[in-house]
Amino acid sequence: MRRFPVNLVLGAALAGSVTLVALLSFIWTPYDHAAIAVTNKFASPSFAHWLGTDQLGRDVVSQLMVAARNSMIVAFVSVVLGGGIGIVLGVYASARGGWVENLIMRVSDLSLAFPALLFAIMLAAVFGPSLQNTVIAIAFINIPIFARISRGAANQVWTREFMLAGQAAGMGRMTLTFDHVMPNIAAAIIVQATIEFAVALLAEAALSYLGLGAQPPAPSWGRMLSDAQTLLYLAPQLAIYPGLCIVISVLGFGLLGDSIRDLSDPRLRRER
Repeated sequence: MRRFPVNLVLGAALAGSVTLVALLSFIWTPYDHAAIAVTNKFASPSFAHWLGTDQLGRDVVSQLMVAARNSMIVAFVSVVLGGGIGIVLGVYASARGGWVENLIMRVSDLSLAFPALLFAIMLAAVFGPSLQNTVIAIAFINIPIFARISRGAANQVWTREFMLAGQAAGMGRMTLTFDHVMPNIAAAIIVQATIEFAVALLAEAALSYLGLGAQPPAPSWGRMLSDAQTLLYLAPQLAIYPGLCIVISVLGFGLLGDSIRDLSDPRLRRER
């Protein structure tokens, strides 16, 4: 009987729990996350408020649930958007080769010199801070990463015998790309997407902490941390809860991505 790796089980459990909470927030939260009740601020955990209330009397559980939804949406859209553009560029560069490949890869290298944080600051200065600008900033950083991964994986496929046979039979390079390259690099792309999802969650929290992400009244784990930093001596739990959520979500998707990579690579399985 085959035993699943501990990291895979733990990662799937943590990532699945965060995902379920985010999905549940679409249809139910204990309270309206934006409902203010100043007379009930800093309430202790109870049956009415499972994790208490914040400095404005808002229910912490409801805030965390909706923040999970916002973080997951930002991470998903940014990875899909950046990954989609990067994959197209990567496989096209591999199929064309020559100066086209060199140009795309050099532009990708150049874009890596612009961190998501600096790009988000620039967008906020021009268009104002928002959740949409956070998505654009994180997606922008994902483009060169996926371009390099897909191009490297595609180059390996192009050296296989069946690809050489297809070219000898007169099949076009773009036809071979859609029929054979894309299916053979799908596993590597899925693994990278899972890992980048964890990175995107952390980036969203960091940008929100700096005030560049979701704007009030939309909650975010990063902004909840920022709001709680002046209340550490009065109500330290307000910083602990969102901090734990960030750790759990990033750890879960990170472990899940690493485990999938290990399972999909026979060399890594043998080493372990």
